[in-house]
Amino acid sequence: MKTDNRRSTGAAYEQAAGYYLEQLGYEILEYNYRCRRGEIDIVAKDGEYLVFCEVKYRSDDQKGSPLEAVDARKQKAIFRCALFYLTEKHLGEVPCRFDVIGIEGTRITHIKNAFSG
Repeated sequence: MKTDNRRSTGAAYEQAAGYYLEQLGYEILEYNYRCRRGEIDIVAKDGEYLVFCEVKYRSDDQKGSPLEAVDARKQKAIFRCALFYLTEKHLGEVPCRFDVIGIEGTRITHIKNAFSG
């Protein structure tokens, strides 16, 4: 039951992050893209860039910053999933970027090009 609650909470904050990105002019292509390599919270277009966006939420700072949760292991998983996405969608030489959105309470922090592959 707790997992379901966390999943619905996560989905709500992913939707909020998607709305935030739309206000910046991004076009949301997919939420929760899943493959055997993992999951990407949001896939979007920002101008010429295909953006793979990880969203992390924390209600407070007791478990640390949500941005700190996107560590090297998580970055590697997102990168591998992005490669799978590009292959599955037959997207060759499209410029890509990895963004991270951290939500703490009601504050949104958006880091463009947060890491590279």
